[in-house]
Amino acid sequence: MSRPRFQYRPPNFDAPPLSQAPEARFDPAPADGVLPDGFFSTSNLPTYVKVSGAWRRPRLPRMDCAIVQYPTGDLVTAEPRKVRKGDKIAVATAEDGSEGVFVHTEGFLGGRHSANEFRFMQTEVSRERPVDYAVLAELLGEEKERGGRIVWVVGPALVHARAREDMVWFIEHGYVGALLGGNAVAVHDLEAAIFGTTLGMSSSGEGVEGGHALHMRAINAVRRAGSIDAAVRGGLVKGGIMHALVRRGIRYVLAGSIRDDGPLPEVLTDTLAAQDAMRAVTAEATFAVFVATALHAIAVGNMLPAFVDAATPDGVRPLTTVCVDQTEFVVNKLRDRGTHQAYGVVTNAQDFMHVLRFYVERWEQARTPATLAR
Repeated sequence: MSRPRFQYRPPNFDAPPLSQAPEARFDPAPADGVLPDGFFSTSNLPTYVKVSGAWRRPRLPRMDCAIVQYPTGDLVTAEPRKVRKGDKIAVATAEDGSEGVFVHTEGFLGGRHSANEFRFMQTEVSRERPVDYAVLAELLGEEKERGGRIVWVVGPALVHARAREDMVWFIEHGYVGALLGGNAVAVHDLEAAIFGTTLGMSSSGEGVEGGHALHMRAINAVRRAGSIDAAVRGGLVKGGIMHALVRRGIRYVLAGSIRDDGPLPEVLTDTLAAQDAMRAVTAEATFAVFVATALHAIAVGNMLPAFVDAATPDGVRPLTTVCVDQTEFVVNKLRDRGTHQAYGVVTNAQDFMHVLRFYVERWEQARTPATLAR
């Protein structure tokens, strides 16, 4: 078995300077949705706050938020819009513990080179660097075995690229704990289920007569049914990604945008409501796979911490993230936004899904009956 690529090394709070650090300071929020001057702005890295002599990690970590101490003593990472007047907000500008807040930036380096050091072909998103699908398959399989919450974030290109059946396979074989996307991926999947086309194109890539309107007809058919769930349970939709999700009772969140057609009944058109629904999923995520969706990948990447609570001696393990796109820009953008623990794969959705499925199936076949029975 290969060793995890990222291993966490916890900070030593018993040695200077952390052992001599002061208690964190908390100031009241001056108004609803307004933070006090000097508030601490969070990142996605393991963060510790010194309270009553102990270093504690706030719950629900994510970047670009504030740390709230509630009357119960609970420390929670919260979006500024959710802060209420009088809430106690952690105040600090330093991240080295000198103000009672410590960000463990080197926790996953394990004594290796800095992630910012330049070395040829060391970037995970280089077209020149081969992708070890066997490792990705092993990581995905082990996450399923430990009962983790594997979240997929997908775009409509996955449907167009004929990777739809592979996505269905991952859903039906227990590798999908939740799916996040937009109106388009669901619309194109449902069009394929109802009419056998995606944006009016057949599976062979040929246009059909009146094909430009078929996605609108699919939306209308689902709206007439009342919902995606109703369309599946009523027999209108007999296959595909949404069908598999509904049949297996897997949660999905469809976040709307200003350019959406329709949209489908389940699409959340209120941006903040969509963010809250996505956040509820990412708060439970232990593994994430982003395939062919720039905006949703970056949005979800911003919600994900770099780590997850785990039953390990250190109580933390990396939250593995796999980002797939046919352009280096998207994967680089995600890493530039702070998702440094991401595996970058520069390829198209069809090739990635086909090859990953092949290696996962091979990984499954290599498992012994005793291992699978655990």
